[in-house]
Amino acid sequence: MAGNHTAPDSFEGLSVDQTLDRLGSAVHGLSQAEAESRLAQFGPNTVTEKQESVLLKFLGYFWGPIPWMIEAAAVLSGIVGHWADLVIVLIMLLFNAIIGFWQERQAANALETLKKELALSARVVRDNDWRQIDAADLVPGDVIRVRAGDVIPADARVFGQDFLSVDQSALTGESLPVTKQEGDDIYAGAVAKQGEMEAVVVKTGMDTKFARTARLVATAGRVSHFQKAVLTISDYLIFLSLGLAAALVLTQLLRGDSFFTIFQFVLILVVAAIPAAMPAVLSVTMALGAVALSRRKAIVSRLESIEEIAGIDLLCSDKTGTLTQNQLTLGRPVVFAADDDQDLILAAALASNVANRDAIDLAVVGALTDQKGLDDYRPAKFVPFDPVHKRTEATLTDRDGREFQVSKGAPQVIMDLCGLDDEGRSRARSRIDDFAARGNRALGVARRRLPDGAWLFLGLLPLYDPPREDSASTIRRAAEHGIDVKMVTGDNAAIAREISGQLGLKTNVLSAEQVFSREEDPGNPSPATAEKIERAEGFAQVWPEHKYGIVKVLQKRGHYVAMTGDGVNDAPALKQADVGIAVSGATDAARAAADLILTAPGLSVIIQAVEQARRIFERMNTYAVYRITETIRIMFFVALAMAVFNFYPINTILIILLALLNDLPILTIAYDRTWLDPRPVRWNMRRVLTVSTVLGLIGVVETFGLLLIAKFLLDLSLGQLQSFIYLKLAVAGHFTLFIVRSRGPFWQRPFPAPVLVLAVLGTQTAAALIVGFGLIVAAIPWSLVGLVWAYCLAWVLIEDWAKIQVLRHLELRGERHRRFLDRLQRALHPHASP
Repeated sequence: MAGNHTAPDSFEGLSVDQTLDRLGSAVHGLSQAEAESRLAQFGPNTVTEKQESVLLKFLGYFWGPIPWMIEAAAVLSGIVGHWADLVIVLIMLLFNAIIGFWQERQAANALETLKKELALSARVVRDNDWRQIDAADLVPGDVIRVRAGDVIPADARVFGQDFLSVDQSALTGESLPVTKQEGDDIYAGAVAKQGEMEAVVVKTGMDTKFARTARLVATAGRVSHFQKAVLTISDYLIFLSLGLAAALVLTQLLRGDSFFTIFQFVLILVVAAIPAAMPAVLSVTMALGAVALSRRKAIVSRLESIEEIAGIDLLCSDKTGTLTQNQLTLGRPVVFAADDDQDLILAAALASNVANRDAIDLAVVGALTDQKGLDDYRPAKFVPFDPVHKRTEATLTDRDGREFQVSKGAPQVIMDLCGLDDEGRSRARSRIDDFAARGNRALGVARRRLPDGAWLFLGLLPLYDPPREDSASTIRRAAEHGIDVKMVTGDNAAIAREISGQLGLKTNVLSAEQVFSREEDPGNPSPATAEKIERAEGFAQVWPEHKYGIVKVLQKRGHYVAMTGDGVNDAPALKQADVGIAVSGATDAARAAADLILTAPGLSVIIQAVEQARRIFERMNTYAVYRITETIRIMFFVALAMAVFNFYPINTILIILLALLNDLPILTIAYDRTWLDPRPVRWNMRRVLTVSTVLGLIGVVETFGLLLIAKFLLDLSLGQLQSFIYLKLAVAGHFTLFIVRSRGPFWQRPFPAPVLVLAVLGTQTAAALIVGFGLIVAAIPWSLVGLVWAYCLAWVLIEDWAKIQVLRHLELRGERHRRFLDRLQRALHPHASP
């Protein structure tokens, strides 16, 4: 059969039987051996992405503003004949390119590994047995089952007497879902909205009609708040460095220096001052964070979303499967027309389809005392549950050949189907209310004889989804992290309040009808509705458009919102949220829309993700403060020294060494231990710039003071003085890293990671050996090496004290500001809950 490969359009106009015949398949699918043979012939069912040349990617690191500056410095070094400078500049250029290339490869490989865990899956029949496989292993001729919420894994032709409603707007531009019936085609990348059908795969991989849209992992995300801030800092440093450099050039030219000499020096100085390592530090930090999250069963589909997770202060959580176990348990049945409890459960079990692994169906069938009794009935037709009809229906034949139908679903729908009288309805509603008060869900069951028997209301089945054991403790931990949890569920308000009370959540749960008026657009509610949304502590009986509107309102009111979801209908809210979270067991469509995909049930993994994201944020914050501090320290000191004494306090070779040795330890920040902020973290530019400016200016005074000691008290040549100043800048720079990584005294917990300490010790040892033995620079006595260390250690205490005072002052100002806003909020909304 493997030879029946056909041209892309060869199935047009063929019936299902003709299509199956052309594919060498049948309604019961292929054998495993045949499928493996076809997989070898057709290749995997994946979209082949154009791979960029590794060589071109590496060469790209020699193109851009920072490489241009280094290359210009190399050219000028060659023109003026400074060959030692030329060699070292070229080494610096190559070093930056290799580090950046290697870190990007590491980040890309990490993300690719995570993407593999998000592969689409498909239900396929092989060797007459239904099984779940990776969609990449599908081949033409495979028979698959597609149901509501699935992303269609390949181009296929549906068959059977059921129906399937498909949203293919992303593929065809059709604004409404399209109903598919036997013989119609469905396309890879479309989303099943309602119904369930089987289909035979006709095209896979790059042969699919819309191959380019068959993507699961979103890669083109928005730039995060923190990235924007880091890029702003980068621009600020570049402009600051270039401004000081221009002033230096003009000053020295007026003093008669050679244009080439001063321009070469200034170019190298600017290269050392601007954040050349920033892209590498940013990418490796986020990639390592994504890998760490994956070990905790949280997969990141967009690396930048890690930074957004750090700032969330509101978590809108689904109830089922997230706060509860999503393992429905059958309670004590309420019998109406059924013979007994087991007769009622048997009818409900016959109206179930275990192959679909539906939670309700599994709970019902699992409650049967004798499951072998199901073998006495032969199914003829099954109509699955859909959001419109709200019930399942099965047509069966018993051992005596008598045909009958059973149905189960929403109690109101089943009561209407049976035409239950007022007395029966009153009794049923009373029991349903009792169930709801206990957090139970009711299921109605009916049966009728064919061909013309009336539907009989057999009774009610209570279903209870108990809370997860860790939900209450996780909600408490969320509060400790400054995150407010709001339940958002499609269940009725009584169930939502019951579960909220059990979990320690507040019970001010509003139904969608209580929040939105009928004529109101949930996506653009009135100010009064927006006020209700913010004050509510949970939402029940919500539809997808309500979830979307709730998220949008909360964002407009200044909240960073995370939203959990599991169904295709949750996609709008997941996309709108700052962090869309697809919970464990979510449909392919929900996972495709999410930023964070959970592979373990419950909320606890979300809290772990928040903690990890805040630590990553702290590392990036450390890098930003350190980088600004060092730029101010180096640029202002050099400018001040040259303006006062008219000589170069450090030469070009030493500037390059400083840049190289400073960049190595900074890369290990990604592995550092950090303080965990108990509150959501937002980018505080005032704090970053204030702290870094104060430390930078102290560093200028500190370095200039040592220059005065060297010039007037020590008998040093110019070369030795430059080596002396180089060692001071190298030692003080790394001490600054230890100062800014903590908010309290630098010697308190959290202690720096061993890899950071080893990197700093390694580079400091190298710097001391270079100046002590005079390797490519003028040697200085070892006693002066010790003097530099002692001098820097003394100033560390001063800088650390200054850092603590600045942070304390900023914290007091921030606290006063928060208290003012709280008073203002209470004045504007005196009846709001605290």
